[in-house]
Amino acid sequence: MGKKVVILGGSGIGMIAASLIDQIENTEVLGFLNDVIPVGNELGKYKKIKVIGKTEDLPKYIEDEECYIFIAYVGLSNEKNTYKKINNLKIPRDKFFTIIDSTAVVPNEYCSIGNGVMLSPLSQLSPDVTISDNCILLANSFVGHDSFLDHFAHLATNAVVGANVHIGKAVHVGSNATIRENVRIGDYSLIGAGAVVVKDVPNNSVVIGNPARILKIRD
Repeated sequence: MGKKVVILGGSGIGMIAASLIDQIENTEVLGFLNDVIPVGNELGKYKKIKVIGKTEDLPKYIEDEECYIFIAYVGLSNEKNTYKKINNLKIPRDKFFTIIDSTAVVPNEYCSIGNGVMLSPLSQLSPDVTISDNCILLANSFVGHDSFLDHFAHLATNAVVGANVHIGKAVHVGSNATIRENVRIGDYSLIGAGAVVVKDVPNNSVVIGNPARILKIRD
């Protein structure tokens, strides 16, 4: 029997996930759950995928033995609230759908990869990397050896994480950003596109520039 996947989210990351899932044999995308876009609307400029419900409809899909859930939320302003909202959904770990593109570089048996992770085309992990549940690595992103990504951390395209780096919960690392080795990024922080981070970043920070500086710390 094939697998069915429901995506929590919408266009953008949701459509990227859908396009990768479509390449997996015996797997189909049922549609999106979205609390903003009305049920029945279609997302996608070319291939159309329907909004089939809201997050309150999750239980019926969780109860379906053939159905799995992929979370495509990437918060850029309310990371902490988004993280809490997702945790409150109480989705069993074994129902999270993991997406690993065939071109992603993952050293066999040398890394730990959680459930509900997306490793996009040409993303790369080094040995002894830990990727926690629901992390998203977009195309050409790189994680150096002995680094750790906590739950719901996101790396945008061409982001580079050096060795022995700790990325906190729901952190978003922007496109072309670089995190130097031995740096710790606090929970719910946002690393701006192209930033070069050379020292630790506190929780809830927004950092930009080269070398990166703290633009603000959010409540």
